[in-house]
Amino acid sequence: MKHISPQELEQQLKEGRALSIIDVREYEEVAHGKIPGARHIPLGQLLERMNEFDKNEEHILVCRSGNRSGMACQLLESYGYQVVNMTGGMLEWTGEIER
Repeated sequence: MKHISPQELEQQLKEGRALSIIDVREYEEVAHGKIPGARHIPLGQLLERMNEFDKNEEHILVCRSGNRSGMACQLLESYGYQVVNMTGGMLEWTGEIER
């Protein structure tokens, strides 16, 4: 499984890279803020909603600490998706927040 740090992701966003970011936290967690432009799909809905994103594109998965996004990465990889886990999750995110 590929990994990216919150700092690396923030830098790529500042550089204007078009990224697919999927936040797998629950609704009440996302209500406190998410990475700007991230798509919210709770982990429990991921299997039924994975057809909403392109299998040929790389997707960065985010959660609170990096554990749930790691599980989400394993799940999506098993279906042939290209995924990257943001280590440390939103607990280590120091960049902009979208509410």
